[in-house]
Amino acid sequence: MSSSSGIKVKLFEQCYRFCQDRLKIVLSQIEDTNKALTAETKSSAGDKHETGRAMLQLEREKLGNQLAELEKQQEILSKIQTDKISINISLGSIVHTTQSNYFIAISAGKLQVNDMVFYGISSQTPIGKLLLGKTVGSEVEFNNLKFLIEKVS
Repeated sequence: MSSSSGIKVKLFEQCYRFCQDRLKIVLSQIEDTNKALTAETKSSAGDKHETGRAMLQLEREKLGNQLAELEKQQEILSKIQTDKISINISLGSIVHTTQSNYFIAISAGKLQVNDMVFYGISSQTPIGKLLLGKTVGSEVEFNNLKFLIEKVS
């Protein structure tokens, strides 16, 4: 396993854990909301009861949307081949630039491998869309800041 693929595996694992941790939280919140909704149903009727139920229904819907988004992120992660190295930036690429380092996967924020910092970004983010398809030596401008792609792995 090359150094690049070792870093890619570690970045992938951090993104996977990020997704799993968020999934646990959302599932727990859904369970709590369902329990509260059941308890609300058993309590007395009236305007306060209806407002409480409506708020819980909205919360459950919001959590359902978060769950769907996490499932999409898991699907994206399942498509990443950690042993694949591409010349053009694509899903699963590690991108080193004069500004920052990126891992094109899911929006997972700041990731660290050894002493190197990477940003887990989705290919659907503005910076992700700019980077896709680019190669080493390409210049990219983002937020009035120009930077050069130094390495892709």
